[in-house]
Amino acid sequence: MNPQLFLAFTIVAVTLACTPGVDWAYSISAGLRQRSFIPAVAGLCSGYVVHTLLMALGLAALLAGVPGLLGWLTVAGAAYLLWLGISTLRSWRGARFSADDAVGQSANQLRSFLLGMGTSGINPKGLLFFLALVPQFVSPDAALPVPVQSGLLGLTFVLLAGLVYTAVALASRKLLHSRPAAARVVTLASGVIMVGLGVALLAEQLVPLAARIL
Repeated sequence: MNPQLFLAFTIVAVTLACTPGVDWAYSISAGLRQRSFIPAVAGLCSGYVVHTLLMALGLAALLAGVPGLLGWLTVAGAAYLLWLGISTLRSWRGARFSADDAVGQSANQLRSFLLGMGTSGINPKGLLFFLALVPQFVSPDAALPVPVQSGLLGLTFVLLAGLVYTAVALASRKLLHSRPAAARVVTLASGVIMVGLGVALLAEQLVPLAARIL
């Protein structure tokens, strides 16, 4: 793998991971509401691992080429974000740091993992991100095959994103657990971000459809 291309990809990946979005919103929410935010972050990373595997196996390009499939995936992702955002908004008034009780801890951790995996894994924008960005940093002349290079770059992004999301969740816990008012504001903002992105994704698909019908 070309060292210069890898360094350039690392810089771009860190920049993208540090850009606030729905992953940040979920990480902050997990940091505030969960005894351990690690399952939530692991879930987010697992979703991107799925995208990496699809890309490395060449399935991502096939999925992107199926007419209408990405549109339906976008609608499903938007509906998921709306549900997650509304659930967050409903709990903002009581937002505070709270450790899960030992009885429900395992179930809550599994739920956090699955919600995180859904947040990143069902997002077609993530799939398109890997399709559009990663090939630019793959060298056909390198010793490693292109699928292997693609997989390594994808996993590099997963690792960097995991570190950033862990830092975000940890910062939210350290800075906000003793400030209930600030925790409520951040939780409200997180819910608004999720709902806003869900609405934007739905509009992206439904507005052109409505225009064609009318």
